[in-house]
Amino acid sequence: MGQKKDLTGSEKSKIVRYLAEGCSSLKIAKLLKRDHRTIKHFIQNSQQGRKKRVEKPRRKITAHELRKVKRATAKMPLATSLAIFQSCNITGVPKSTRCAILRDMAKVRKAERRPPLNKTHKLKRQDWAKKYLKTDFSKVLWTDEMRVSLDGPDGWACGWIGKGQRAPVRLRRQQGGGGVLVWAGIIKGELVGPFRVEDGVKLNSQSYCQFLEDTFFKQWYRKKSASFKKNMIFMQDNAPSHASKYSTAWLARKGIKEEKLMTWPPCSPDLNPIENLWSIIKCEIYKEGKQYTSLNSVWEAVVAAARNVDGKQIKTLTESMDGRLLSVLAKKGGYIGR
Repeated sequence: MGQKKDLTGSEKSKIVRYLAEGCSSLKIAKLLKRDHRTIKHFIQNSQQGRKKRVEKPRRKITAHELRKVKRATAKMPLATSLAIFQSCNITGVPKSTRCAILRDMAKVRKAERRPPLNKTHKLKRQDWAKKYLKTDFSKVLWTDEMRVSLDGPDGWACGWIGKGQRAPVRLRRQQGGGGVLVWAGIIKGELVGPFRVEDGVKLNSQSYCQFLEDTFFKQWYRKKSASFKKNMIFMQDNAPSHASKYSTAWLARKGIKEEKLMTWPPCSPDLNPIENLWSIIKCEIYKEGKQYTSLNSVWEAVVAAARNVDGKQIKTLTESMDGRLLSVLAKKGGYIGR
């Protein structure tokens, strides 16, 4: 036998009216042609009502406990408010109070992401800094690739939403909706590129060299004077397609070899000033949580943002290298930030 339907809104209203008229539950069941147990169950639930909430007394925090919380916050920066208070043996504090206390002494921030540096990495970073300490960095071309997606980095689409207003809706796509690989370089106060890597092309040694031939060498390097080419130092990181024997030999045939090809320490994006340029461009193209609907539209946004970068900004980045090298030596090869 199938299960009967629940009471409708009109049936519930009739039950209330019949009860007010003094009808019994059995009579109401007959009038509505419903099971007597269903009517009795509804009447009992209606008469019980909601349980009154009992307010618990709030736990007071002493000055000594506040100092303990502050020390625990410093030791456990990524822990939850509950874990911090439990480590201090402070119990009975509601979440709202815990968060209010922590907001007075701390701020919610994302953990910084950086490559791991072991002892060997730090020694190589120090050796690199000593080797290039007297280098004229205005003659160095700093290069790198950047991938931009249609949706942008996670966590950037947030802002102040007025009371009573709904937050705007964002598209949710796998892998950020796909992306575009961009290559560029900076030297002194000049931006080289940006150049777009063809969609679907995976940069191995052969495709990387062909890409440089079609873009960097044909569109920029070939136009420079012989004296400029003689003094320019080419910098690239240690990506497999960059540091392979094939790529090194190919660049040597182009005249970029020995002292003209800068050696690069491992795990050192913080030493490359073009990483700061990528940050400037991403802040511009993804401002106000902007999303894109096609790869061409995000590429056009990258080009427009790159054109808006002032030559003085680029010069400031390239002139920061002397300070970066000194910071590496002062921190004994440690991470210096960007």
